[in-house]
Amino acid sequence: VQLVESGGGLVQPGGSLRLSCAASGSIVAIGLMGWYRQDPGKQRELVASITRDGNTNYVDSVKGRFTISRDNAKNTVYLQMNSLKPEDTAVYYCKARILSPGSNYDNYWGQGTQVTVSS
Repeated sequence: VQLVESGGGLVQPGGSLRLSCAASGSIVAIGLMGWYRQDPGKQRELVASITRDGNTNYVDSVKGRFTISRDNAKNTVYLQMNSLKPEDTAVYYCKARILSPGSNYDNYWGQGTQVTVSS
């Protein structure tokens, strides 16, 4: 199983970015999916999560600006980030709880994608 992220980059304050994370490999089902971020020297924090049924959760600092969504047919989770601020600068990681054949649900992480908000 592999998670591949895309969509990071450099954007000016107030701008927007859309992150994508696609899961591939031997997958029976995918449960909770989420996006985390980490600044150097800081702990990795949960930004947003979404259940298979579409229930979402956000950290307070991104509420009203970020939207998490998923396409279950494509095994993909998205993070639409609007009104970006310099403090949103971090490496963003996706995480998914995945059931593989003959196994239990396990947590998988993407490789991370850099988001830099700067003028």
